[in-house]
Amino acid sequence: MLSAPARARRPLAGGARVLALLGAGSVALLAAPVVYLVVRAFGADPLASLPLVVRPRTGELLLTSLALALLVAVAVGALGTLQALLLARLRLPASRALLALAALPLAMPSYVAAFGWLGLVPSMQGFWAAWLQLTIVSTPYVTLPVHAALRSAPAGLEIAARSLGRGPLAALRQVTWPIVRPAATAGALLAGLYALADFGVVSLMRVETLSTGIARAMGAGFDRSYAALLGLVLVAAAIALVLLEQRVRRAVPAARVRSAAPPRIDVGRWTPVAVAAVLTTPIVAIGVPVATLVTRALEAQSVRTLEWAELLQAAGTSVSLAIAAGILATVLAAPIALLAARHPSPVSRALEGAATIAHALPGIVVGLSLVFLSLALVPWAYQTVGVLIAAYALLAAPRAVGGVRAALERVPMRYEHLARSLGRRRAAAFSSTTGRIAAGGVGVAALLAAVAALKELPATLLLRPTGVDTLATALWARTDVSEYGAAAPFALALIACAAVPAMLVLVTSVQRDQDADLGGRSAAP
Repeated sequence: MLSAPARARRPLAGGARVLALLGAGSVALLAAPVVYLVVRAFGADPLASLPLVVRPRTGELLLTSLALALLVAVAVGALGTLQALLLARLRLPASRALLALAALPLAMPSYVAAFGWLGLVPSMQGFWAAWLQLTIVSTPYVTLPVHAALRSAPAGLEIAARSLGRGPLAALRQVTWPIVRPAATAGALLAGLYALADFGVVSLMRVETLSTGIARAMGAGFDRSYAALLGLVLVAAAIALVLLEQRVRRAVPAARVRSAAPPRIDVGRWTPVAVAAVLTTPIVAIGVPVATLVTRALEAQSVRTLEWAELLQAAGTSVSLAIAAGILATVLAAPIALLAARHPSPVSRALEGAATIAHALPGIVVGLSLVFLSLALVPWAYQTVGVLIAAYALLAAPRAVGGVRAALERVPMRYEHLARSLGRRRAAAFSSTTGRIAAGGVGVAALLAAVAALKELPATLLLRPTGVDTLATALWARTDVSEYGAAAPFALALIACAAVPAMLVLVTSVQRDQDADLGGRSAAP
């Protein structure tokens, strides 16, 4: 009874204390943009700032942003849960390939999808057009966790309900749905957070939100005070969503030992309808925009020559910056993740929670804050590659924490203990066991962070050095209707750069699930 607490306290005096200090440093860096934004906003004259916050225009922007986030969350929750149920409970052809395709919209930059649809339907603008675009690219936020929850839910309860005369739908509603509901709600709230922070789609669809209001305030006479105040309002709304998501996520039941899954239902002639429902989001989010962009690009070749040099240079710049940001984000996430995985304590939980809340920072807020910070503290660094990479890393690091922690937790501690018993020092034992085994998972986390950096638009627009173009900024500079042909190749290159690594991660995840499923079945009595 007394040995466990002693073992938990002993590392805190040594290695865990160092990790805690490093983790605190990472959290301080992640929080620096908001801290400075607060200082900047409240450093202004309160008598002048208060009317800016309470004026009707600010309320209109906030209400539009919250309404868009809420409606996206509701739609994504319904559609994602439906897709997960179809994939997990129906006998569909190539179900694992369908799952990978259903997840693929996560790799699609939302503003690229919107740009592709505008090329097909130029009149597609307004609130509901933005809602549709954000819904189709965010649906995997619910599809993936609900599918995973359905796979890990105890099948015996559903089978027992069926044996008592409940039909398949009644058994799902009364037994399985209460188990997967927290996963669906948490995923829907994340989709709402994505919609709340979005800048590209609402700008293309001509919807006035807090994000566009911040950009407008920055461009109209460089009104820093009002932009900072709007940024704080956006951060407050985003943090409220993240705290709500965390509360819901804590309601997710602990993972159980896998048992034999309930028999999948054969729907016969309705199978094509079910497959079509699963493929709706990848077709609408990726298929239609890509087809439109390819057509526009081919049409443009008859009137102008493709700017190959500019395209290749922008692609190289985007990939290089994304790789650097992915590495830096993983470095920032590593001490927090390692402390949480190996030395759970109130300190580790507090640091991990702070890092998770940092996930609420919208790209435009981080970009705005780093503009202020660099101009105030290091003016020579303003609009340099280093500041841009730092912005990418600050945005991606909170996402990397979960991936790095998951990779570390898959490695049993006994491997390190065995290496230590053979005379290895702590660092050598970690690198030769946990470090080597977890390297693949850590690499996946870094890759996902790089993909997030590759797609980032508002922070890039605010911080990119003069004369340096990424695929996102080159595309954004050509979003005028008359430039669709010239913009299409940049959009297609951005999709390819983001989709290839994302597809590799998805294939790896599906294969891992398949192996775990086979292992669970073989272990089941």
